[in-house]
Amino acid sequence: MFDYLQTQRDERDYWQNKFQRVAKATSDDHVAVAQLEPELWRYYEERSAVAAPFKEAARLEGLRRTSMKNLAELLLRLWTEPRVKKKSPDSEFSDA
Repeated sequence: MFDYLQTQRDERDYWQNKFQRVAKATSDDHVAVAQLEPELWRYYEERSAVAAPFKEAARLEGLRRTSMKNLAELLLRLWTEPRVKKKSPDSEFSDA
């Protein structure tokens, strides 16, 4: 799916914007991934009816639900600005 998105500009732009909107609306990457992962699966299901690489994969493997969590995490890292990590009160002493 990653390769497909890289070659389909309109599709990639749509997903990049979606990832950026969700990341901006949530304060936690884990929450963003949890929201985006099922949407990626629905997209895969929809594309499996019309796009050649997905049709072939669906024909060979079927459409059993597959986790898209790793893909969602990767795309979030690639397509959004890194979040500023909050320092814990103990962190100033851990460098000593």
